Amino acid sequence: MEWGTGVGGVAAGFLIAVVTAPVGVSGAVFLLPVQLSVFAVPSPAVTPTNLLYNVVAGPGALLRHRRTGALHGPLVRRLVWGTLPGVVIGAVIRVFAIPGPAVFKALVAVFLLPLGVWLIARTLVPARQRPPGDGPSERAVTGLALVVGVVGGVYGIGGGSLLGPVLVGRGMPVAHVAPAALASTFATSVVGAVTYALLATAGSGDIAPHWFLGLACGLGGLIGGYLGARLQPRLPEKGLRLLLGALASGVGALYAAESLA
Repeated sequence: MEWGTGVGGVAAGFLIAVVTAPVGVSGAVFLLPVQLSVFAVPSPAVTPTNLLYNVVAGPGALLRHRRTGALHGPLVRRLVWGTLPGVVIGAVIRVFAIPGPAVFKALVAVFLLPLGVWLIARTLVPARQRPPGDGPSERAVTGLALVVGVVGGVYGIGGGSLLGPVLVGRGMPVAHVAPAALASTFATSVVGAVTYALLATAGSGDIAPHWFLGLACGLGGLIGGYLGARLQPRLPEKGLRLLLGALASGVGALYAAESLA
């Protein structure tokens, strides 16, 4: 049984990371329904298991981006330092305020579905062209990172999966956003996983991660993330934007259907 879970986890992590890494998404956002529906991981343990996946899988894509120099720059630092305190707050909210799966799925749907639809619409019908450098201000990016860190701590997706669609929708290029979003996801996932581990020692219920499944999915994501990041320069910008929007809206629609059912 454990071996079957391990093989399934490696396969799921690999396939998800290959598709999501080119657009700066760790893949944890898609691992959530797999955990709930396929592996029957209880809630709220599903959230720290997702963060564990990010910790193991993240270095694959980051190693590739580091070799190309894409991890240098102020955007990476602003996203990381903005999301770190937020993920701790989100972990506390997840454990003590919304431990059940029903409210959790509804919140994911409310956030991701309109965000994905908005990004697709902005890609197909572009807004007025902004002058170079006329993107979000530094203060706005840091504030957004803090808010997204809280949301990512609740969902167990680190924050980068949410920052990517927002920043790309605001006119920033995917090639610039993706490495920074993945770096933010990795850093906040480390902090978030530690936070959940500490909360598990002081609380009751299924708070600790499913260690075996999280490590298995992370191993697959480590390999798939490296391959996905390597594919990114070969993919068109418009296609990447549409893929990112489709991923966000698809997961949001899935959770909306499940929460309504």
